[in-house]
Amino acid sequence: MISQFFVLSQRGDNIVFRDYRGEVPKGSAEIFFRKVKFWKEDGEGDAPPVFNLDGVNYFHVKVVGLLFVATTRINASPSLVLELLQRIARVIKDYLGVLNEDSLRKNFVLVYELLDEVIDFGYVQTTSTEVLKSYVFNEPIVVDAARLPPLGPASIFVQGSKRMPGTAVTKSVVGNEPGGRNREEIFVDIIEKISVTFSSSGYILTSEIDGTIQMKSYLTGNPEIRLALNEDLSIGRGGRSIYDYSSSSGGGTVILDDCNFHESVHLDNFDSDRTLVLVPPEGEFPVMNYRMTQEFKPPFRINALIEEAGPLKAEVILKVRAEFASSITANTVMVQMPLPTFTTRVSFELEPGAVGNTTDFKEATKRLEWGLKKIVGGSEHTLRARLTFSQESHGNIVKESGPVSMTFTIPMYNASKLQVKYLQIAKKSNTYNPYRWVRYVTQANSYVARL
Repeated sequence: MISQFFVLSQRGDNIVFRDYRGEVPKGSAEIFFRKVKFWKEDGEGDAPPVFNLDGVNYFHVKVVGLLFVATTRINASPSLVLELLQRIARVIKDYLGVLNEDSLRKNFVLVYELLDEVIDFGYVQTTSTEVLKSYVFNEPIVVDAARLPPLGPASIFVQGSKRMPGTAVTKSVVGNEPGGRNREEIFVDIIEKISVTFSSSGYILTSEIDGTIQMKSYLTGNPEIRLALNEDLSIGRGGRSIYDYSSSSGGGTVILDDCNFHESVHLDNFDSDRTLVLVPPEGEFPVMNYRMTQEFKPPFRINALIEEAGPLKAEVILKVRAEFASSITANTVMVQMPLPTFTTRVSFELEPGAVGNTTDFKEATKRLEWGLKKIVGGSEHTLRARLTFSQESHGNIVKESGPVSMTFTIPMYNASKLQVKYLQIAKKSNTYNPYRWVRYVTQANSYVARL
Protein backbone atom coordinates (compact mmCIF):
# COMPACT_ATOMS: atom_id res chain seq x y z
CA MET A 1 0.00 0.00 0.00
CA ILE A 2 1.41 3.42 -0.97
CA SER A 3 0.28 6.91 0.02
CA GLN A 4 1.70 9.04 -2.81
CA PHE A 5 3.17 8.59 -6.28
CA PHE A 6 5.06 11.26 -8.19
CA VAL A 7 7.50 11.68 -11.07
CA LEU A 8 10.29 14.28 -10.91
CA SER A 9 12.55 15.62 -13.63
CA GLN A 10 16.33 15.83 -13.29
CA ARG A 11 15.88 19.43 -12.10
CA GLY A 12 13.38 18.38 -9.42
CA ASP A 13 10.30 19.66 -11.26
CA ASN A 14 7.09 17.88 -10.30
CA ILE A 15 5.75 16.42 -13.57
CA VAL A 16 3.14 14.01 -12.14
CA PHE A 17 1.77 13.92 -8.58
CA ARG A 18 -1.02 11.78 -7.13
CA ASP A 19 -1.91 11.66 -3.40
CA TYR A 20 -3.99 8.55 -2.74
CA ARG A 21 -4.42 8.62 1.05
CA GLY A 22 -3.50 12.05 2.43
CA GLU A 23 -1.20 10.56 5.08
CA VAL A 24 2.05 12.20 3.94
CA PRO A 25 2.70 15.99 3.83
CA LYS A 26 2.16 17.67 0.46
CA GLY A 27 5.75 18.93 0.32
CA SER A 28 7.16 15.40 0.25
CA ALA A 29 8.37 15.72 -3.35
CA GLU A 30 10.53 18.74 -2.51
CA ILE A 31 11.79 17.08 0.69
CA PHE A 32 12.69 13.93 -1.27
CA PHE A 33 14.53 15.72 -4.07
CA ARG A 34 16.54 17.89 -1.67
CA LYS A 35 17.61 14.79 0.27
CA VAL A 36 18.61 12.83 -2.87
CA LYS A 37 20.42 15.79 -4.43
CA PHE A 38 22.59 16.50 -1.38
CA TRP A 39 23.18 12.83 -0.54
CA LYS A 40 26.11 12.63 -2.97
CA GLU A 41 27.41 16.08 -2.02
CA ASP A 42 27.68 14.89 1.58
CA GLY A 43 30.21 12.31 0.36
CA GLU A 44 27.94 9.31 0.82
CA GLY A 45 27.52 8.37 -2.86
CA ASP A 46 24.15 7.97 -4.56
CA ALA A 47 21.00 7.82 -2.46
CA PRO A 48 19.74 4.26 -1.86
CA PRO A 49 16.49 3.25 -3.58
CA VAL A 50 14.73 3.08 -0.20
CA PHE A 51 15.20 5.36 2.81
CA ASN A 52 13.20 6.73 5.75
CA LEU A 53 12.95 10.41 6.62
CA ASP A 54 10.82 11.81 9.46
CA GLY A 55 8.69 8.67 9.60
CA VAL A 56 8.02 8.56 5.83
CA ASN A 57 9.40 5.71 3.68
CA TYR A 58 10.60 6.91 0.26
CA PHE A 59 11.00 4.41 -2.62
CA HIS A 60 12.43 5.50 -5.96
CA VAL A 61 13.77 4.20 -9.26
CA LYS A 62 15.46 6.19 -12.01
CA VAL A 63 14.13 5.56 -15.53
CA VAL A 64 15.64 7.47 -18.51
CA GLY A 65 16.62 10.34 -16.21
CA LEU A 66 13.21 10.61 -14.52
CA LEU A 67 12.66 9.80 -10.84
CA PHE A 68 9.61 7.59 -10.16
CA VAL A 69 8.83 7.88 -6.45
CA ALA A 70 6.35 6.34 -4.00
CA THR A 71 5.85 7.25 -0.33
CA THR A 72 4.17 5.47 2.57
CA ARG A 73 4.16 5.53 6.36
CA ILE A 74 3.63 1.78 6.72
CA ASN A 75 6.34 -0.90 6.61
CA ALA A 76 5.77 -1.94 2.99
CA SER A 77 7.87 -4.53 1.14
CA PRO A 78 10.68 -2.62 -0.65
CA SER A 79 10.95 -5.14 -3.50
CA LEU A 80 7.18 -4.98 -4.11
CA VAL A 81 7.08 -1.17 -4.27
CA LEU A 82 10.21 -0.92 -6.45
CA GLU A 83 8.76 -3.50 -8.85
CA LEU A 84 5.50 -1.51 -8.92
CA LEU A 85 7.39 1.65 -9.89
CA GLN A 86 9.18 -0.18 -12.70
CA ARG A 87 5.88 -1.57 -13.98
CA ILE A 88 4.17 1.82 -13.87
CA ALA A 89 7.04 3.25 -15.94
CA ARG A 90 6.66 0.38 -18.42
CA VAL A 91 2.89 0.85 -18.74
CA ILE A 92 3.27 4.59 -19.34
CA LYS A 93 5.95 3.87 -21.97
CA ASP A 94 3.64 1.35 -23.68
CA TYR A 95 0.92 3.99 -23.99
CA LEU A 96 3.08 7.00 -24.87
CA GLY A 97 5.57 5.11 -27.05
CA VAL A 98 8.51 7.09 -25.70
CA LEU A 99 9.10 7.93 -22.05
CA ASN A 100 10.60 11.35 -21.35
CA GLU A 101 9.67 14.66 -19.75
CA ASP A 102 8.19 16.07 -22.97
CA SER A 103 5.89 13.09 -23.60
CA LEU A 104 4.69 13.08 -19.95
CA ARG A 105 3.81 16.78 -20.05
CA LYS A 106 1.99 16.45 -23.37
CA ASN A 107 0.02 13.42 -22.18
CA PHE A 108 -0.63 14.33 -18.52
CA VAL A 109 -4.39 13.65 -18.86
CA LEU A 110 -3.70 10.12 -20.16
CA VAL A 111 -1.04 9.51 -17.48
CA TYR A 112 -3.41 10.50 -14.66
CA GLU A 113 -6.11 8.26 -16.12
CA LEU A 114 -3.64 5.36 -16.15
CA LEU A 115 -2.61 6.03 -12.54
CA ASP A 116 -6.23 6.04 -11.38
CA GLU A 117 -6.77 2.63 -12.95
CA VAL A 118 -3.46 1.11 -11.79
CA ILE A 119 -3.79 2.21 -8.14
CA ASP A 120 -6.96 2.71 -6.10
CA PHE A 121 -6.65 4.28 -2.62
CA GLY A 122 -3.02 3.16 -2.53
CA TYR A 123 -3.69 -0.46 -3.49
CA VAL A 124 -2.50 -1.92 -6.80
CA GLN A 125 -5.28 -3.05 -9.15
CA THR A 126 -3.40 -4.06 -12.33
CA THR A 127 -0.23 -3.23 -14.25
CA SER A 128 -1.20 -5.07 -17.43
CA THR A 129 -1.29 -2.93 -20.57
CA GLU A 130 -3.73 -5.36 -22.13
CA VAL A 131 -6.21 -5.17 -19.22
CA LEU A 132 -5.94 -1.38 -19.02
CA LYS A 133 -7.00 -0.98 -22.66
CA SER A 134 -10.55 -1.84 -21.58
CA TYR A 135 -10.67 1.06 -19.09
CA VAL A 136 -8.45 3.81 -20.53
CA PHE A 137 -9.88 5.71 -23.47
CA ASN A 138 -7.69 8.79 -23.95
CA GLU A 139 -5.52 8.70 -27.07
CA PRO A 140 -1.80 9.47 -26.71
CA ILE A 141 -0.33 12.63 -28.21
CA VAL A 142 2.62 11.37 -30.22
CA VAL A 143 6.05 12.94 -29.67
CA ASP A 144 7.76 13.68 -32.98
CA ALA A 145 10.52 11.10 -33.55
CA ALA A 146 12.67 13.80 -35.13
CA ARG A 147 12.87 15.54 -31.75
CA LEU A 148 14.19 12.44 -30.00
CA PRO A 149 17.94 12.26 -29.28
CA PRO A 150 19.92 10.14 -31.79
CA LEU A 151 20.02 6.54 -30.62
CA GLY A 152 23.13 5.46 -32.52
CA PRO A 153 23.94 2.15 -34.25
CA ALA A 154 22.91 0.11 -31.18
CA SER A 155 19.29 1.01 -31.90
CA ILE A 156 19.13 -0.74 -35.30
CA PHE A 157 16.87 -3.78 -35.63
CA VAL A 158 17.52 -6.40 -38.30
CA GLN A 159 15.55 -9.03 -40.19
CA GLY A 160 17.79 -10.81 -42.62
CA SER A 161 19.29 -8.08 -44.81
CA LYS A 162 16.63 -5.52 -43.82
CA ARG A 163 17.24 -2.75 -41.32
CA MET A 164 14.78 -0.90 -39.09
CA PRO A 165 15.63 2.23 -37.06
CA GLY A 166 15.24 2.02 -33.29
CA THR A 167 12.61 4.80 -33.34
CA ALA A 168 10.15 2.23 -34.74
CA VAL A 169 9.80 0.76 -31.27
CA THR A 170 9.01 4.15 -29.71
CA LYS A 171 5.42 4.18 -30.99
CA SER A 172 2.42 3.64 -28.75
CA VAL A 173 0.93 0.13 -28.59
CA VAL A 174 -2.58 1.63 -28.60
CA GLY A 175 -2.12 3.79 -31.69
CA ASN A 176 -2.40 2.75 -35.34
CA GLU A 177 -0.38 3.76 -38.35
CA PRO A 178 -1.52 6.72 -40.50
CA GLY A 179 -4.66 5.79 -42.41
CA GLY A 180 -5.99 3.61 -39.58
CA ARG A 181 -3.86 0.60 -40.50
CA ASN A 182 -2.81 -1.79 -37.73
CA ARG A 183 0.89 -2.38 -37.17
CA GLU A 184 1.79 -6.06 -37.52
CA GLU A 185 5.30 -6.11 -36.06
CA ILE A 186 7.16 -7.64 -33.16
CA PHE A 187 10.50 -6.48 -31.77
CA VAL A 188 12.91 -8.66 -29.77
CA ASP A 189 15.90 -7.29 -27.84
CA ILE A 190 18.66 -9.52 -26.43
CA ILE A 191 20.37 -7.14 -24.00
CA GLU A 192 23.41 -8.23 -21.98
CA LYS A 193 25.22 -6.27 -19.29
CA ILE A 194 28.63 -7.70 -18.56
CA SER A 195 30.84 -7.33 -15.48
CA VAL A 196 34.55 -8.18 -15.75
CA THR A 197 37.46 -7.51 -13.39
CA PHE A 198 41.04 -7.84 -14.71
CA SER A 199 44.13 -8.27 -12.53
CA SER A 200 47.16 -6.01 -12.98
CA SER A 201 48.73 -8.67 -15.21
CA GLY A 202 45.65 -8.92 -17.46
CA TYR A 203 44.09 -12.12 -16.12
CA ILE A 204 40.33 -12.27 -15.59
CA LEU A 205 39.49 -12.36 -11.87
CA THR A 206 35.68 -12.27 -12.10
CA SER A 207 33.23 -12.30 -14.99
CA GLU A 208 29.45 -12.29 -15.12
CA ILE A 209 26.65 -11.61 -17.61
CA ASP A 210 23.19 -10.34 -16.69
CA GLY A 211 20.94 -10.72 -19.71
CA THR A 212 17.33 -10.28 -20.70
CA ILE A 213 15.26 -11.14 -23.74
CA GLN A 214 12.90 -8.19 -24.08
CA MET A 215 9.88 -8.22 -26.38
CA LYS A 216 7.52 -5.51 -27.62
CA SER A 217 4.51 -6.68 -29.57
CA TYR A 218 2.36 -4.70 -32.00
CA LEU A 219 0.53 -7.84 -33.18
CA THR A 220 -3.28 -7.78 -33.26
CA GLY A 221 -5.29 -10.72 -31.97
CA ASN A 222 -2.51 -12.01 -29.68
CA PRO A 223 -1.28 -14.89 -31.89
CA GLU A 224 0.84 -17.66 -30.38
CA ILE A 225 4.59 -17.23 -30.76
CA ARG A 226 7.35 -19.83 -30.71
CA LEU A 227 10.80 -18.50 -29.87
CA ALA A 228 13.67 -20.97 -30.30
CA LEU A 229 17.00 -20.61 -28.48
CA ASN A 230 20.30 -22.50 -28.89
CA GLU A 231 19.73 -26.27 -28.91
CA ASP A 232 22.94 -26.73 -26.89
CA LEU A 233 21.71 -24.41 -24.13
CA SER A 234 22.08 -25.73 -20.58
CA ILE A 235 20.72 -24.23 -17.39
CA GLY A 236 22.44 -24.75 -14.06
CA ARG A 237 25.92 -26.04 -13.37
CA GLY A 238 26.68 -29.35 -15.05
CA GLY A 239 23.79 -28.80 -17.45
CA ARG A 240 21.19 -29.41 -14.74
CA SER A 241 18.43 -26.86 -14.58
CA ILE A 242 17.31 -25.25 -11.35
CA TYR A 243 13.84 -25.98 -12.72
CA ASP A 244 14.73 -29.70 -13.03
CA TYR A 245 14.82 -29.58 -16.82
CA SER A 246 17.43 -32.11 -17.92
CA SER A 247 19.64 -30.92 -20.73
CA SER A 248 18.95 -32.91 -23.88
CA SER A 249 22.42 -32.20 -25.23
CA GLY A 250 24.60 -32.73 -22.17
CA GLY A 251 26.94 -29.94 -21.17
CA GLY A 252 26.03 -27.31 -23.77
CA THR A 253 28.30 -24.61 -25.13
CA VAL A 254 26.01 -21.98 -23.58
CA ILE A 255 25.59 -22.60 -19.85
CA LEU A 256 23.35 -20.27 -17.86
CA ASP A 257 23.61 -20.30 -14.07
CA ASP A 258 19.93 -19.52 -13.64
CA CYS A 259 17.00 -17.87 -15.38
CA ASN A 260 13.36 -16.91 -14.96
CA PHE A 261 10.51 -16.48 -17.42
CA HIS A 262 7.54 -14.19 -17.92
CA GLU A 263 4.23 -15.58 -16.68
CA SER A 264 2.90 -15.87 -20.25
CA VAL A 265 5.68 -18.30 -21.28
CA HIS A 266 4.82 -22.01 -21.59
CA LEU A 267 7.78 -24.35 -21.05
CA ASP A 268 6.24 -27.62 -22.27
CA ASN A 269 8.78 -27.99 -25.13
CA PHE A 270 11.68 -26.22 -23.49
CA ASP A 271 13.30 -29.41 -22.22
CA SER A 272 13.29 -31.14 -25.61
CA ASP A 273 14.03 -28.40 -28.13
CA ARG A 274 14.73 -25.20 -26.13
CA THR A 275 11.61 -23.51 -27.54
CA LEU A 276 9.56 -20.97 -25.62
CA VAL A 277 5.85 -20.83 -26.46
CA LEU A 278 3.90 -17.74 -25.47
CA VAL A 279 0.93 -15.54 -26.25
CA PRO A 280 2.56 -12.12 -25.85
CA PRO A 281 0.62 -9.46 -23.96
CA GLU A 282 0.47 -6.08 -25.63
CA GLY A 283 3.30 -3.75 -24.80
CA GLU A 284 6.88 -4.30 -23.66
CA PHE A 285 7.83 -7.13 -21.30
CA PRO A 286 10.83 -9.37 -20.43
CA VAL A 287 10.39 -12.87 -21.89
CA MET A 288 13.38 -14.24 -20.01
CA ASN A 289 16.02 -12.98 -17.57
CA TYR A 290 19.24 -14.94 -17.18
CA ARG A 291 22.63 -14.88 -15.45
CA MET A 292 25.87 -16.49 -16.56
CA THR A 293 29.23 -16.82 -14.78
CA GLN A 294 30.75 -19.33 -17.20
CA GLU A 295 34.04 -18.07 -18.65
CA PHE A 296 33.54 -16.03 -21.81
CA LYS A 297 35.79 -14.02 -24.07
CA PRO A 298 35.65 -10.37 -22.95
CA PRO A 299 35.04 -7.87 -25.77
CA PHE A 300 37.92 -5.62 -24.67
CA ARG A 301 41.35 -6.00 -23.11
CA ILE A 302 42.63 -3.10 -21.02
CA ASN A 303 46.30 -2.55 -20.18
CA ALA A 304 47.22 0.29 -17.83
CA LEU A 305 50.62 1.43 -16.62
CA ILE A 306 51.61 4.34 -14.37
CA GLU A 307 55.21 5.14 -13.42
CA GLU A 308 57.17 8.08 -12.11
CA ALA A 309 58.88 10.23 -14.76
CA GLY A 310 60.97 12.56 -12.60
CA PRO A 311 60.35 14.87 -9.64
CA LEU A 312 56.64 15.73 -9.29
CA LYS A 313 55.86 13.97 -12.58
CA ALA A 314 54.44 10.64 -13.75
CA GLU A 315 53.26 9.05 -16.98
CA VAL A 316 50.16 6.96 -17.60
CA ILE A 317 49.82 4.62 -20.61
CA LEU A 318 46.38 3.20 -21.40
CA LYS A 319 45.82 0.59 -24.12
CA VAL A 320 42.42 -0.73 -25.21
CA ARG A 321 42.17 -3.63 -27.65
CA ALA A 322 38.89 -4.82 -29.22
CA GLU A 323 38.71 -8.63 -29.17
CA PHE A 324 35.66 -9.01 -31.45
CA ALA A 325 35.32 -9.35 -35.24
CA SER A 326 36.19 -6.43 -37.52
CA SER A 327 32.62 -6.42 -38.86
CA ILE A 328 31.40 -5.20 -35.45
CA THR A 329 31.83 -1.67 -34.08
CA ALA A 330 31.52 -0.55 -30.47
CA ASN A 331 30.33 2.99 -29.77
CA THR A 332 30.04 5.50 -26.91
CA VAL A 333 33.20 4.13 -25.30
CA MET A 334 34.45 5.89 -22.17
CA VAL A 335 37.58 4.99 -20.18
CA GLN A 336 38.07 6.52 -16.72
CA MET A 337 40.91 6.37 -14.24
CA PRO A 338 41.20 7.99 -10.78
CA LEU A 339 44.56 9.76 -10.33
CA PRO A 340 46.53 10.63 -7.17
CA THR A 341 44.83 13.35 -5.12
CA PHE A 342 47.83 15.70 -5.49
CA THR A 343 47.61 15.75 -9.31
CA THR A 344 47.36 19.36 -10.55
CA ARG A 345 47.73 19.13 -14.33
CA VAL A 346 47.48 16.47 -17.05
CA SER A 347 48.63 16.69 -20.69
CA PHE A 348 47.46 14.09 -23.19
CA GLU A 349 49.04 12.51 -26.25
CA LEU A 350 46.93 10.44 -28.66
CA GLU A 351 48.27 8.09 -31.32
CA PRO A 352 48.77 9.59 -34.81
CA GLY A 353 45.62 9.65 -36.93
CA ALA A 354 43.25 9.21 -33.97
CA VAL A 355 39.76 10.43 -34.89
CA GLY A 356 36.73 10.98 -32.64
CA ASN A 357 38.72 10.89 -29.38
CA THR A 358 38.13 13.21 -26.42
CA THR A 359 40.34 13.60 -23.35
CA ASP A 360 39.72 15.46 -20.12
CA PHE A 361 41.04 15.81 -16.59
CA LYS A 362 38.30 16.36 -14.00
CA GLU A 363 40.21 18.36 -11.42
CA ALA A 364 37.39 18.29 -8.83
CA THR A 365 37.38 14.49 -8.68
CA LYS A 366 40.99 13.92 -9.86
CA ARG A 367 39.79 11.67 -12.66
CA LEU A 368 41.16 11.08 -16.16
CA GLU A 369 38.53 10.57 -18.90
CA TRP A 370 39.14 9.22 -22.40
CA GLY A 371 36.21 9.04 -24.79
CA LEU A 372 36.20 7.15 -28.09
CA LYS A 373 33.31 7.67 -30.49
CA LYS A 374 33.71 4.18 -31.94
CA ILE A 375 36.09 1.21 -31.88
CA VAL A 376 36.25 -1.27 -34.77
CA GLY A 377 36.80 -4.92 -33.87
CA GLY A 378 40.44 -6.03 -33.87
CA SER A 379 41.81 -2.50 -33.45
CA GLU A 380 44.01 -1.19 -30.63
CA HIS A 381 44.06 2.34 -29.22
CA THR A 382 46.64 3.98 -26.97
CA LEU A 383 46.60 7.10 -24.78
CA ARG A 384 49.57 8.65 -23.00
CA ALA A 385 48.97 11.09 -20.16
CA ARG A 386 51.69 13.10 -18.41
CA LEU A 387 50.83 14.05 -14.83
CA THR A 388 52.13 16.97 -12.80
CA PHE A 389 51.93 16.80 -8.99
CA SER A 390 51.80 19.50 -6.34
CA GLN A 391 53.93 17.44 -3.94
CA GLU A 392 56.12 14.39 -3.95
CA SER A 393 54.51 11.02 -3.46
CA HIS A 394 55.49 9.45 -0.15
CA GLY A 395 53.86 6.13 -0.99
CA ASN A 396 53.36 3.79 -3.90
CA ILE A 397 51.98 5.83 -6.80
CA VAL A 398 50.26 2.74 -8.22
CA LYS A 399 48.23 2.23 -5.04
CA GLU A 400 47.12 5.86 -5.13
CA SER A 401 45.73 5.47 -8.69
CA GLY A 402 43.05 3.46 -10.45
CA PRO A 403 41.39 1.15 -11.02
CA VAL A 404 40.63 1.77 -14.69
CA SER A 405 36.93 1.48 -15.57
CA MET A 406 35.26 1.33 -18.97
CA THR A 407 31.74 1.79 -20.35
CA PHE A 408 30.60 0.92 -23.88
CA THR A 409 27.78 -0.29 -26.09
CA ILE A 410 28.29 -2.96 -28.77
CA PRO A 411 25.37 -3.49 -31.18
CA MET A 412 24.76 -6.87 -32.84
CA TYR A 413 27.08 -8.64 -30.40
CA ASN A 414 26.46 -10.79 -27.35
CA ALA A 415 29.17 -12.29 -25.18
CA SER A 416 27.13 -15.29 -23.96
CA LYS A 417 26.47 -16.59 -27.52
CA LEU A 418 22.78 -17.02 -26.63
CA GLN A 419 20.87 -16.74 -29.90
CA VAL A 420 17.29 -16.48 -31.06
CA LYS A 421 17.32 -19.17 -33.75
CA TYR A 422 13.85 -18.36 -35.08
CA LEU A 423 10.69 -16.48 -34.17
CA GLN A 424 7.58 -18.25 -35.43
CA ILE A 425 4.15 -16.59 -35.32
CA ALA A 426 0.93 -18.60 -35.66
CA LYS A 427 -0.73 -17.73 -38.99
CA LYS A 428 -4.26 -16.33 -38.93
CA SER A 429 -4.48 -16.57 -42.73
CA ASN A 430 -2.29 -17.42 -45.72
CA THR A 431 -1.53 -13.75 -46.29
CA TYR A 432 -0.64 -13.02 -42.64
CA ASN A 433 3.10 -12.35 -42.44
CA PRO A 434 4.05 -9.85 -39.72
CA TYR A 435 7.51 -8.34 -39.49
CA ARG A 436 9.92 -9.80 -36.94
CA TRP A 437 12.79 -7.59 -35.80
CA VAL A 438 15.69 -8.78 -33.63
CA ARG A 439 18.44 -6.71 -32.02
CA TYR A 440 21.48 -7.75 -29.92
CA VAL A 441 23.12 -5.22 -27.60
CA THR A 442 26.00 -5.68 -25.13
CA GLN A 443 26.75 -3.02 -22.52
CA ALA A 444 29.25 -2.67 -19.71
CA ASN A 445 27.87 -3.03 -16.21
CA SER A 446 31.20 -3.06 -14.35
CA TYR A 447 34.29 -3.35 -16.54
CA VAL A 448 37.38 -2.77 -14.39
CA ALA A 449 41.15 -3.30 -14.68
CA ARG A 450 43.39 -3.10 -11.63
CA LEU A 451 46.80 -1.46 -11.79
